[in-house]
Amino acid sequence: MEVRIGVSQSVKELELDLGDVDREKTVAEVTKTLAKEGATLWLTDKKGRQVGVPVAKVAYIEFGAQSEDRRVGFAR
Repeated sequence: MEVRIGVSQSVKELELDLGDVDREKTVAEVTKTLAKEGATLWLTDKKGRQVGVPVAKVAYIEFGAQSEDRRVGFAR
């Protein structure tokens, strides 16, 4: 599953591929973390890289589809 996180006062967004995770469980955990004042949202991508964003700086979060094969060029 791909996740995009917009950070306030930054033109770039963080893009993570979480791999094969339970979408509903991940959304619930992120929602719970965002409700806590002063917390840090930590996510781990499929390569093991951990990314932390202070909840106060999160502008938006976009949850993409579950991991699917990306197609390049004219592949079908």
